Amino acid sequence: MEIYIIIITVIGLAALTMAWLPDLLQKLPVSYSILFVTVGYLMYKFSSELPIPAPLQHETLTVHLTEIGVIITLMGTGIKINRAISWKNWKIPILLVSITMLISIGALGFLGWWVLGLAPASALLLGAAMAPTDPVLASEVQVGPPSTEKEDHVRFSLTSEAGMNDGMAFPFTWMAIALALAPATGEDWFWHWLWQDFFYKIIVGVGTGYLLGRILAHLIFILPERFNFPETKDGFVAVAATLIVYGVTETLHGYGFIAVFVAGLTLSRHERPHHFHQELHDFTDQMERLFLVIILLLLGGSIATGLLDALTLPGILIGLTFIFIIRPLGALLTLVGQNITLREKVAISFFGIRGIGSFYYLAFALTKAAFPEEKMLWSVAGFIVLVSVFVHGILASPVMRYLDLRRTNSDLEVK
Repeated sequence: MEIYIIIITVIGLAALTMAWLPDLLQKLPVSYSILFVTVGYLMYKFSSELPIPAPLQHETLTVHLTEIGVIITLMGTGIKINRAISWKNWKIPILLVSITMLISIGALGFLGWWVLGLAPASALLLGAAMAPTDPVLASEVQVGPPSTEKEDHVRFSLTSEAGMNDGMAFPFTWMAIALALAPATGEDWFWHWLWQDFFYKIIVGVGTGYLLGRILAHLIFILPERFNFPETKDGFVAVAATLIVYGVTETLHGYGFIAVFVAGLTLSRHERPHHFHQELHDFTDQMERLFLVIILLLLGGSIATGLLDALTLPGILIGLTFIFIIRPLGALLTLVGQNITLREKVAISFFGIRGIGSFYYLAFALTKAAFPEEKMLWSVAGFIVLVSVFVHGILASPVMRYLDLRRTNSDLEVK
């Protein structure tokens, strides 16, 4: 039998199980992410015929596969958020994607330079790639399908943080690229980075996402209601919209990740009770699960075939420090003075799940510039994501149940 047939059969079986696994595992201290990484690991450990999923050998494929997975998730993330946009409602996630992210980038970058001996550009890239909370692997701690009900602070904060910070990490990835290229070009890169890669691309991402989101909302909701325009009932519109928004924004040299999330958020503001929001969410959720199955199987396979070979004891200690100290402590310091309960602050701080977005940034940067410690970067990043998959995957469901049982109606109020 051809190896290609075996691969698509395994992917099909794994994807089929996703129809039941989320519900079956809801009350168990284990996530489907753990299962699929384990399956991928075992597949590659006991088979020598499967193509090796080495990200360093397939950088462009890694970029595009993770890119598609992230943007589809970001559209679904924007669609399912119910909270109105205001500083009062959004101050916690805004603080997380600014202060906490800078703390995470700075602390991990410093440890990478000081302990691992990484070059400044490589250390900065490690911090920038690992800083974002992942929208793909964080479904257990995110808000559910679109609804008109009030969202609790933990799920809303982690969902909106995951939606925003995948774009906010991009400027610092570009800073690492600029640092890596600086010795060869000899150019003064900082002001170009500040204007082009920070301000311009963020502004274009937000503006394009909002504008296209409004246009799509009119096509989907307003025109059929007011002008007898044909009404669509197909959920695949969400994926089509994702690709259009991302493509247009990237053509304008803006951040497509930000634009897709903003477009989804803008769509969700229109006709909130409309049943089509549920259909849009369901289709993006199904597509997300398909890509998630593929990526997790490949992650397990890459670990089995040498992704962690360059990992050292200092790298392990830095990875554990990042997951258990830097992110939680940085987020707790950020949330000082915020009017939510201590248990909510601890949960928001701890569940900074690392995942697919980190692999995208790392692979993207390595296609743009040469980083001498690329094997170590992949090993440390792979280790951090692997630990996050297992630790957060085991604790997410029981912790969220604990919070739900102790939550009062007053805890849902934005104060």
